[in-house]
Amino acid sequence: MREYLVDAVGKKKRALTQVHKAIRETLEEHPDIFCVLNGGVTIVAREVDTDESKKKLYIKNASIINGSQTQGVLRDFFDANPLASDISIKFELIVTNDDDLIAEISIARNFQNDVKNLSIAGRCGQLEELETSLQKKFPKRRLQKSETERPADDNDYYQTEKLLQVIAALLPEKLWWKTGEASKVYTYSAKATCLKDFQEIYKRAKDISDPETEKFQAVYQFYLEIAAQACQLYEQWKAHPKFKGSALRSIKRGERGEIEEVPDGIIFPILASLSEFAVQKPKGWIIDPPLLLDDSELISVATRAYQEIAKSKPEIMGKTKACYTAVQQITSIYKKLATS
Repeated sequence: MREYLVDAVGKKKRALTQVHKAIRETLEEHPDIFCVLNGGVTIVAREVDTDESKKKLYIKNASIINGSQTQGVLRDFFDANPLASDISIKFELIVTNDDDLIAEISIARNFQNDVKNLSIAGRCGQLEELETSLQKKFPKRRLQKSETERPADDNDYYQTEKLLQVIAALLPEKLWWKTGEASKVYTYSAKATCLKDFQEIYKRAKDISDPETEKFQAVYQFYLEIAAQACQLYEQWKAHPKFKGSALRSIKRGERGEIEEVPDGIIFPILASLSEFAVQKPKGWIIDPPLLLDDSELISVATRAYQEIAKSKPEIMGKTKACYTAVQQITSIYKKLATS
């Protein structure tokens, strides 16, 4: 149906779309479960031959008819990370010589898309107030309100699901609305859950017949008031200069050693720990750490958790409760010191 959209046209490469970025993020942040988070590829071949002794399958005149974007991102990823391993991808192999059937399959497989919750939330107007709140600090920024929406300028376009993940991580325990223990581990990897949570919070905050309306209005207000700072905090920690001396190999660095990108798996436990400093001021909710807390101390604790608990794998750190607990112990101590 189409080639990899990022491939060079003449001498100019096209920019990555949100779809490509999402696939790349899954590879970097969740390589161990890429095969279940990604839709995989569909391959058509004219004939196959098997060698049972070598456990090999030979395919003739093969072509990817669905999944070219996944294939392209994988190729670019392995070019940049030749030592990457433990990444699997699911595929479906269809063997036929019927050209009409191949064309029919190609068309059908490329046009079967479900309407995602993001599009539903956008169409129902559930993201309007959140975007307005964000724009009080960043006037040009817009939230993605549909999975097919594409920005003219990526710099002014913010991934809604990512913002909701960060806000959920920053939510203080006093506003915890879910049943059970106030655990933030899910915020790192369950972006669909974070979106569904926000939809529920929105609906129940707006439903005056709900017996818990007041509670949900308070949680919803936190989402609105903290949105801009959540955006700032995420971007700050993604390229925090104090990671420079950490020697963590999973961090992307520039030619001069400057920090370019810290994996989400490392920073989400830090962001969740900052919820200890969520305070409601006359102008609204803010994250207000005490001056005596140095970011380098959080980085030091996070680094030890990364190496000792997560075995130097960011995707494990982001999903391990002990890593969150280790960092939060420090912020809890500083919170007590600041209030004593």
